[in-house]
Amino acid sequence: MVNTPPAHSKTLQQRILSGSVILLSGSGLTTAINLAYNVVIARCLGPQGYGQATAVYTLLILLSAITLSFQIVSSKVVAQQASVEAKAAVDRDLHRSAWGCGLLAAAVIFLFRDAIAAYLQLPDTLLVALLAIGTAFYVPLGSRRGYMQGTYGFYRLALNLAIEGAVRLGGSCLLIQLGYGVRGVVAANTAAIAVAYFVIAPAPRTRIENPLNLLSAVREIFQAVVFFSGQVLINNSDIVLVKHFFPSEIAGIYAAVAMVGRVIFSFSSAVVNTTFPLVAGTHHEERKDLRVIATSLVLVLFIGFGLALSLFFAPTWLWTTLFGSGFKIAGAYNISTLLALYALTTVIYSLSVVIVTFEMSYKIANSSWVQLGFSVALIAGICRYHASLPQVIMVQLVLMIVLFIFVAIPFLISSLTDPKEMSIPGTYRPIRLIRRVTEDEVVAEFLKSDFHSPAFREYEALRNLVVTPNFDDASENAKRRALLFIRHLSLWKELPPNTDWYEVELTHDDLINIRAFPRAQWRRPAHGNFSITRIVDGIKSRQDSLDDQSLAKINDISDGFAKETSSFGSLILIGLNEYEPLTVLDGNHRLVAAMLGALEDVQRLRFMCGLSPRMMECCWYNTTPGTLFRYGKNILLNMIRKPEDELARLLQDVS
Repeated sequence: MVNTPPAHSKTLQQRILSGSVILLSGSGLTTAINLAYNVVIARCLGPQGYGQATAVYTLLILLSAITLSFQIVSSKVVAQQASVEAKAAVDRDLHRSAWGCGLLAAAVIFLFRDAIAAYLQLPDTLLVALLAIGTAFYVPLGSRRGYMQGTYGFYRLALNLAIEGAVRLGGSCLLIQLGYGVRGVVAANTAAIAVAYFVIAPAPRTRIENPLNLLSAVREIFQAVVFFSGQVLINNSDIVLVKHFFPSEIAGIYAAVAMVGRVIFSFSSAVVNTTFPLVAGTHHEERKDLRVIATSLVLVLFIGFGLALSLFFAPTWLWTTLFGSGFKIAGAYNISTLLALYALTTVIYSLSVVIVTFEMSYKIANSSWVQLGFSVALIAGICRYHASLPQVIMVQLVLMIVLFIFVAIPFLISSLTDPKEMSIPGTYRPIRLIRRVTEDEVVAEFLKSDFHSPAFREYEALRNLVVTPNFDDASENAKRRALLFIRHLSLWKELPPNTDWYEVELTHDDLINIRAFPRAQWRRPAHGNFSITRIVDGIKSRQDSLDDQSLAKINDISDGFAKETSSFGSLILIGLNEYEPLTVLDGNHRLVAAMLGALEDVQRLRFMCGLSPRMMECCWYNTTPGTLFRYGKNILLNMIRKPEDELARLLQDVS
């Protein structure tokens, strides 16, 4: 008998891929059903009736900010619980809250049905009343789907989505044939939501208390509401605005175009719905591997651009055959072009959603507010520029490109430079400060370890100045500083002024809280955690985790340790104080080489450390978009300074 390996024997990327395949298959079936639904509705009701039915359904989608908030919070918190009982307890309380919110939202819609119908130019307030009934079930449906998602029931979730689509299609066809028209379509949508809710088996009953803290729950729900408010506005406000600004026939054509965006977004949602609970339920280091987010982005990109290209090259007659002759558009921007542009817009936005939800899975993400801000900008943009349907789509395309830049760049910077979990609670002790040293001594030690660089080849005559420094000579100190600045001016100037320097002692136990600055060569062995011990463990377990140049440099240093022929300068560390983790400013390769060798190799190293309460402002210690911006600004300011000229002047003064 062959034992099936546990789910966690797979990597996170593999689990995301396998779960995405299940949900993508379900989304494919659901999309086919929804496409058939849209074709049937468009052909049977024409552009005007189709636009009315779509406007009502779009209003329901706008309300899904509440539904999806409960779904994503439930999936995240359920996935984070260790026991079945704790998962059920979380679902129990969130489900009750979802019913309360659903009934409240339904009551509000019913009370304002006349105003809503007037704004959307709907002929009948009964359409809005039917929408209110659907809303009451729609919010708790999100909670139940979140439980399925959080317990990794991707197959059941896909099946539930397909059931909802099938009831919507079958019910609409039946009620249209019975002569109920737009009313019948809206009623079928309401029935589909109710059926989807009742076919989901509830979580098992439990007597234990909800392990979720009330404040944490409120923060999670608030974050989700902010995120989904922005998402539903971006995905659906354009349809509502077009319905308001354009005649019903044009609005119906636009609704058909926007349907393609929903198809693409449903596929990306399948990837997101798989990624979110899996990432939420994993450890910090595993989810910080860039290959995890890359897996999701590549899936969305591949599917989205494939569909966009197919739409661009699809002949116009295909759409008039499917939807009817009333959906034909004359001019340069025919329906195929509009479909392709809208698809491209949705793909770019879907990439942003992957990044934002990835961050939301393990923290409260500020990018949710960025998205909400762009949703407001999108509404304002369409209200200002709506001379034609192409103009409406171009407004969205430009804003979605800018949104992607705004969320992708900070995420990438954070992923590449985030110091991660630097210390392990309960294990860190303060380092021992041996003696206070001057900045001139630190400059000399830094220069001693770096003087072999080709940048100093023409200054070989000054070797004695570096090897045997006289710190009582102000002229020597100035020359060494000018020498260092030839290569490291920008690096040194980022250190806070009035940094206190010490010679420190590090024991083997202290090394666990020393981190390397996250340069490219350390990312593969680090696996998302730049602790120097983690990097060394990664190199030991996999020799090809470093590039050839770094390995050669480490081997050369190791040979020097073995032969005891090399004289190394002190390693330079920086930090906030002796009680906080430290970063290696200079000497990463030497420290790694020593840790890969014998214990006495580490004991032979000398350490100097710069401490400042303002070290968080330094990009070498705390790399954030803000500190990197400061670094870039300082580079521009330092460009006018020529260390070579300064050194030449100092040497000239001596002669």
